[in-house]
Parts: sequence; C-alpha cells; structure tokens
Amino acid sequence: MILRYSQRLAFAVAAAAVALGSAVQPAGAQAAGGTMAPAAAPKVTIVSPKNGEVVTGPSVHVVLAVQGVEIAPAAEHRPGTAHHHLFLDVNVTAADSAIPAGVAGITHLGKGQTEYTYDTVAPGAHRLIDVLGDPNHVPLKPMVADTVHFTVK
Repeated sequence: MILRYSQRLAFAVAAAAVALGSAVQPAGAQAAGGTMAPAAAPKVTIVSPKNGEVVTGPSVHVVLAVQGVEIAPAAEHRPGTAHHHLFLDVNVTAADSAIPAGVAGITHLGKGQTEYTYDTVAPGAHRLIDVLGDPNHVPLKPMVADTVHFTVK
C-alpha cells in the first residue's frame, strides 16, 4: 500500500501519541480507515471564579482553560490561534466585529495570558464572560465563550 506524505505524517503523529499514552489524533489526521478524524471544536472554560462562587474581594483572580485551539499572543498574528477577552459586567460585542480596546469592563489578554487578576471589584453580584478572539481581536466563528456569575463580599 502506497501512502501519501500527509498520510504517513498523520500515522506517525498518531503512533507517537499512542506511544505517549494518548489515543488522541491530531485534528484533521486520517484514521486507519482513511476517513478524516474530526477536529476538536474549540472550548473555553472559566476555571476560577466558579459559577455561583462567593469570593473575598476586592481583588478577583481569574483562571482560564481552553481545548481545541492554541492560545498565543495576538501580536504574533499566527492563523489558527486565539487569545482571551474578558467582559466583566458588560455585554459581549458584535460577533463579526473586532472587540474594542480601551472600553471599561473589557480586558484584552493579548499577550496569551491564561490568568488575570482584577485589582478592585466592587462588592456584589457580577457576571464574567470570556470570549476567544483571533489575532485581529475578532471572536472565533462560531463564537467560543464561557460565562460565570459570582459574588464579591
């Protein structure tokens, strides 16, 4: 059986993953039956604060996690990468427009950060939304976001 270079590469990567204890194939790799393995849909999770959590303020530490997409600094302008945008107590901007900079309540984590600390969050109920944006700060399509509600005491 003659395999094309891309098939050989996909098999080699899959074999290496299995050898390292993972049965996961790279996105778009061809499976043994010749079909394309589906690419994992990107997903973002606000790990902390947890939904419904009561935190002691005034500072609030945010921890973020992703699957299915590489987080990278926006300045690198690498296709297929994303970075986080935090919306604290403000609505998400239009899905087809760049997320604006310099707007109260919107924080760009354009250096590829996966953690951020708000120095001062007022006591009371709050909503935090994390939206993944491409290197041009436009939300990924379909939009990849997570929302938590928390209270600062």
